[in-house]
Amino acid sequence: MKILHIISSGGMYGAEAVILNMSRTLNEGSHASVLGVFSNSSNPNLQLHEVALKEDIESHVIPCEGQIDPTVFASIRNLATRTNAEIVHAYGYKADIYSYFALRGSRIPLVSTCHTWYDNNRLVTLYGKADRLVLRNFSAVIAVSDEVKQRLLKAGVREDKIHLIRNGIDLRPFDNASPSLPDAVVKDHPPIVGLIGRLSVEKGVDIFLHAAAHVVAELPSTKFVVVGEGPDRDKLESLIDDLKLRQSVSMLGRRDDMPSIYASLDIMVSASRQEGLPMAILEGMASRLSIIATPVGDVPAMVRDGQTGIIVPPENAALLSSAIVALLRSPAQRERLGTAARKLIEDEFSADRMTADYLRVYQEAVSRESKK
Repeated sequence: MKILHIISSGGMYGAEAVILNMSRTLNEGSHASVLGVFSNSSNPNLQLHEVALKEDIESHVIPCEGQIDPTVFASIRNLATRTNAEIVHAYGYKADIYSYFALRGSRIPLVSTCHTWYDNNRLVTLYGKADRLVLRNFSAVIAVSDEVKQRLLKAGVREDKIHLIRNGIDLRPFDNASPSLPDAVVKDHPPIVGLIGRLSVEKGVDIFLHAAAHVVAELPSTKFVVVGEGPDRDKLESLIDDLKLRQSVSMLGRRDDMPSIYASLDIMVSASRQEGLPMAILEGMASRLSIIATPVGDVPAMVRDGQTGIIVPPENAALLSSAIVALLRSPAQRERLGTAARKLIEDEFSADRMTADYLRVYQEAVSRESKK
């Protein structure tokens, strides 16, 4: 089967990791995965396209000028024809909407994966509503968490079209990775606590920084790193200065060596206010890290309190800092949680399992389309 993945990418985040993990697995089997990546005039982020090409995954750029570019419809149609796509799989509201109008009336089934919708402002909320309206017409819609599934049902997407598929990852890059953090961060090898995610309000990076201030007051040698980019970068840099954490916190920006970043950490934190099923947590668990996370979205399906990680309430920097301190003081507990976390990923969250689930949806979508 030939699958064309369409995405408007802002960087290497959850959806991008899903596409790469699934493409590797599909291409190693009897199937073929091709990427179509938007090059937006306002933010032409082609990191996914570049990574795919380096890994010998076929990838094409789709130029897009502004919010509405009529030429994109023809670009998607032509790409689907040139690649002999049997399925077009879209990710995110922009790819969903453009793909729907580009291929409406064709016999190519449309599938979408929905991670979550962040209602941070009026415009984003409007895009989310338009997306869910269009998704009613797709052959199949993947929800990565039950919360996303409920929003789809509420928006009028038929239940028989919705499939709950949790994310999965390729475990191989996280085996035997070597630490790679800058010398300035790991000088004298202090304990390192990390948060990996987009620098935006839903990720709770501000809560993480407030917790860091509490931890440093108790364990001054502890270092903290934040990996990722996003619209709140300047606000968070200011908060670091306000909290007098400049010597304790490093903002590392975007990194291309994530397995080695995970290997550098002692503890990983997810302080999110809103989530679906974050790939960063899966990757941290695959790296045998002890995880502290908030119970949002489908996080509790992975981070099982006291078994594969520690759960703390959202918006509570004091409890988060207490959990960090307790784990820093207990290497044995960190090792126990990390070992259990890795086993859970191997058993339930592998790329092989995820890809098999998607293939069943693809086959059902093709069957459904052929009967029309």
